This record gives sequence, C-alpha cells and structure tokens, in this order.
Amino acid sequence: MPFIAVTLAVAAGLVLSWLLRKLVLRLNRNRPELQATSRVARQPLRLALCLIGVRAALGLTASTETWHAAVGHLLLIALIGSLAWLVIAVLLIVEAVVLNRHSVDVADNRRARRLRTQMILTRRIGAALVVVLAAGSVMLTFPAIQALGAGLLASAGVISIVAGLAAQTSLVNVFAGMQLAFTDAIRVDDVVVVQKEWGRIEEITLTYVVVHIWDDRRLILPSTYFTTTPFENWTRRQSEVMGTVEFDLDWRAPVEDMRAELRRVLAGTELWDERVGVLQITDATGGFVRVRILVSAADSAALFDVRCLIREAMVTFLQQGHPQALPHQRWEQAASDAGTPTQRKAPLRGLGLPAASGARPPADPHESQLFTGSIEAVERSRAFTGPGDEVFEDRDKNLASRN
Repeated sequence: MPFIAVTLAVAAGLVLSWLLRKLVLRLNRNRPELQATSRVARQPLRLALCLIGVRAALGLTASTETWHAAVGHLLLIALIGSLAWLVIAVLLIVEAVVLNRHSVDVADNRRARRLRTQMILTRRIGAALVVVLAAGSVMLTFPAIQALGAGLLASAGVISIVAGLAAQTSLVNVFAGMQLAFTDAIRVDDVVVVQKEWGRIEEITLTYVVVHIWDDRRLILPSTYFTTTPFENWTRRQSEVMGTVEFDLDWRAPVEDMRAELRRVLAGTELWDERVGVLQITDATGGFVRVRILVSAADSAALFDVRCLIREAMVTFLQQGHPQALPHQRWEQAASDAGTPTQRKAPLRGLGLPAASGARPPADPHESQLFTGSIEAVERSRAFTGPGDEVFEDRDKNLASRN
C-alpha cells in the first residue's frame, strides 16, 4: 500500500509540474525569453512537488510504521533543499526577464547597464540569503542543534560574531561590491582605465570585479579597489569622448592644406561623430612646430580607430605631397669672406704666451703675465714662458729700478 501511494504521488507531482509550467508559459506567451529560462526551474519544481506528494502519501498510509519518522525527516530535509533550489531558479528567471527587457545593444545603454549591474548583484545576494535560510531550517529539524539553527536564522550569537571577525576582509569586499552596484560608480560594460590598462567592466561580483582588457586579458580586482583608489570611467555619464593626434613637423608645414586634408578624411568616415574636428599649432620651439588634431567619436573604440585613420592619412599626405614639411635637423657653419671656414686662434690671456702673429701685445704687461710682483717672480715667469720677449725685458728693467 505505501509503495502504490508513493508511486501515485510521484506521478501526480510530475503531471502537476508539467501543467504549471505550461500555464506559466501560456500566460506569458508574449515573452519568448521565458521559453529558455523556464527550463532552469523545471527540475527543482518537479522535485519539490514529488517530495510534497510522497510525504503526504506516507503520512496517510505508513504513519504507524517504525521507519516513518526517519524517512519523514530525510524527506523534510530534501524538501527544504529543493525549495531553496526552486527559489534560486526563480531568481534567475526574474533576472533574465528583466535584463531582456532592457537591452544593452543600443546607443544610450547607461540605464540598462546600471540595471544589469544591480540585478546581478541582487540575485547573488538573494541566492546567498536563501542558502543561509535553508541551512538554518535544516538545523532546526535536529533537536541537538536547534539553537545553532535558530542563531543562524536570526543572524546573531557568538558563532555569527566569530564568523564575521574571521571574514572581516571578505565582508569589506562584499559591502564594497554592494556599494558599487547601488551608487552607480561603475556598471557592467563601462569603459575604464585601471592600473594603466584600458578595458571594459565584464563582471561585478560581491567580492571582486573583472575588467576585460583590450588585448583579451582579464584583470581581477577586489571590490575595495574601486571604492578606495581613483580610476577613470569613460562612460560614467555618456560614451562620447575626444582624443588628439600630434605631429612634430618642419616650420614649412602647410597648415591650411593639412586642415583641408583633415576635413576630407573626416567627411569620408563614419567613425567621426561630427562634434569636434580641428587642427591647431600648439607649440613652435626647438626647431619644430607641433600640430595637434582634436577629434571626437561616439565611443572610445571608435575614437581609437579614427585617430589611427587620421594619423595614417596625414603621414601619407605629407610624404607624397609635402616632403619639405617632414622634420629636418639644421646646423650652420661660420665662414670667412673668402668662403672658407675661419680658423683664427685667439691669444691665451693670463699664461704669459705671446700673441698670434699680427696681434698687438697688451699695453700693460702686468695684464698678460702669470707671475708678477718681484724679481724672483719675473725669473719664474721667464723660465715658464721662455726668453727672447722684449716685453719681458722692459718689465724686468722697470722692476729692477724699483728695487
């Protein structure tokens, strides 16, 4: 008799779960996303309804059996687990429905990305709470650990405090993740620059954030990084950005022709959003003129491409049409009237050396000598510079007459 009752209960549970799923899909036939997401809840719904039916059948047919209490306890634990599984599946379905109604594949997707970030974190927090509640409910079924289960459900007691202190760092990251989700500091698919790396926010969890780097690497950062460290968010309010292309050119650079070429290049590409497109000389020192092109685009990816396009077009334009505008290094060499470099040697003053041929000696011999002031100094000077200088002889006579 109990076997037949259990069989009928399982069959009734399977049929009821099938009917409920068909009913839900029929009532929401205008939402095709439920066709795929509803499969997530199919298995936990079947299991929960079958367990409910089996418990009821055994209660009606085998309540007096000695094994009924133990089997009933196991079925209760399984039912709690299946219900928790079902609730988590429902959260996944709700998340999928909400996200499908707010697509990020549009030009202005800031609100959609914000909602996506909040829904993902809310679903994960809800799943964690469901698991905690299920674990506490299972503990309540055991008389020996009912107090522990009650403490877990109430989020109180010594164990909760100890666990909180032990997981202090993790809890900080959890609260930081919640702060990121609901303060709108960053969102999924935001373009950011962190650790000198450009990338997009790929995933925001309760404890860490995944940044998809431009070269397909993933940068994993704790949630606290974005609450304690400055970073660049290029899509905080809007995705439109501006960038520059700079050239160091010769002073003969054709600025007006370059402006005309810039207008031609921008007019022929869809990467430019037609907001800003100017060419200016921002510096003219050190033998070069610095030409800066300021251009705008709808997003950072388009900006990078349009900057590369302008750079390549301008380099080709200057190489083919204006080679004189390319950077040049100049130097000049002083020349005499005859057209040959001058190689005159200036006299060394203060060393007592005779001047070069054709140069007049200084009027005062004291201005050009190293050793002066006494006969001994003059002797040392003569030994240093050599004899035969008439200037030295006149000075010697003057010094001798003074002494």
